[in-house]
Amino acid sequence: AHRAQLSERTFARRFVAETGTTPLRWLSMQRVLHAQQLLEETTLSVEEVAQRCGFGGAALLRHHFTRVVGIGPKDYRRSFAATLSGRVTATDE
Repeated sequence: AHRAQLSERTFARRFVAETGTTPLRWLSMQRVLHAQQLLEETTLSVEEVAQRCGFGGAALLRHHFTRVVGIGPKDYRRSFAATLSGRVTATDE
């Protein structure tokens, strides 16, 4: 809002008009999408994925992830993880 030189209320109203969702919901969705990618492509712990995606902790990640995706992060990883040869580990970065 500040960068756009708008009040928070005006920014939020325009954001919803353009995207169909609130800034907070959009941000949460982007974080969940990032978490999905990390869960599929890395062997990082759920706690580390949560930290990297901006959730602050695994409990909050699980809450938002389950609300959006319909299953928890561990179950998602079990179902959609890439092959082991293509994974990035915490020690690789």
